[in-house]
Amino acid sequence: MKAVKTVALLALLSAIFLVAGFLLAGVPGLIIAFVVALAMNFFSYWSSDKLVLRLTGAREVTPGQEPHLHRIVDEVTAMAGLPKPKVYIMQNDAPNAFATGRNAKHAAIAVTTGIMRILDDRELTAVLGHELGHIRNRDILVSAIAVTIGAAIGFLPWLLFFGFGRSRGMFGIVALLATWILAPMAAGLIRAALSRTREYGADETGAQITHTPLALASALEKLETYSQARPMNVNPAVSHLFIVNPLNSKQKRGGGDMLMGLFGNSFSTHPPIKKRVEKLNEIARKMGSYS
Repeated sequence: MKAVKTVALLALLSAIFLVAGFLLAGVPGLIIAFVVALAMNFFSYWSSDKLVLRLTGAREVTPGQEPHLHRIVDEVTAMAGLPKPKVYIMQNDAPNAFATGRNAKHAAIAVTTGIMRILDDRELTAVLGHELGHIRNRDILVSAIAVTIGAAIGFLPWLLFFGFGRSRGMFGIVALLATWILAPMAAGLIRAALSRTREYGADETGAQITHTPLALASALEKLETYSQARPMNVNPAVSHLFIVNPLNSKQKRGGGDMLMGLFGNSFSTHPPIKKRVEKLNEIARKMGSYS
């Protein structure tokens, strides 16, 4: 069922891409959008993780460079029964982390220097368990592909308008404006839905991997507090990948979430930390875990 939902959501993103092409340039625009979508999906499968790592400024580190971090990753991957992912670090005081890749054999985990500074080993282990949860739940490819498609949806209106839309006069201009506003909105809603449901799932899976749901709850509360004080200067297109939203409210509006005030949390890429902590507390009660 989860695989069906994933395919349906990605098909919907591609459909938005095709509709945008048709509105702007008719059948020629639809054909171009279809060809671009095929190329984009091929690129997304093989290289979207590289794009994500480049956009976030993450660099790979070896066990010799970061022995402590690698030791914890080794421990958590052993708990999860998964291949060890590549380990990356972002030089950023804002505490955060994410996972990316196309599958468990080709995965990467990235953490900021800030998260390593403020979390103790128990909390950092729980956070890495959450990221391994994304890998086990096969969320990472979908999230990475959403970055590529979302960026392409934002670029397509300009490409087609200057290629074909101007010849359609006032209709081309109206179509450009409508596509420029509505297509990113629709892509943002889908991206947010993808992220919110998967964060709850990764929280639960991560708690099962490390058996420390309360440590993850504690880490999330710390991350929220510090992230609000020290937001990351990161491309909004990748914000949904992180364990907590790396952007402050001003950055969210600048990144295409300006309509959040009108539509409530519909455009929010992350569920509220309070609700995530409540769910983790409930998991701890069921597990009989108090650490």
